[in-house]
Amino acid sequence: MTVALASGGRDHFGWGVDRHMQADIFDAINSNTRATGQWGKGKAPKIPPWPRPKVSKKPETKKTKPARRVSVAEIYSQFTTRR
Repeated sequence: MTVALASGGRDHFGWGVDRHMQADIFDAINSNTRATGQWGKGKAPKIPPWPRPKVSKKPETKKTKPARRVSVAEIYSQFTTRR
């Protein structure tokens, strides 16, 4: 679920490499069928691609200066200090 949420939302749950490859193979077979089929005088039918989850693009933020690097010692001190 963490990978799905990082990829763009709950729609991506279950979409691993294997599912993406299967969808690509499905689209490739349909494309090959359209290209090599004998459709007579008519045009080749439009075969819809396999439905995939939409990738949400993160909005670009303008940074005035690059972020400061944080050392391991600073991270450790933040975890060990009591507030």
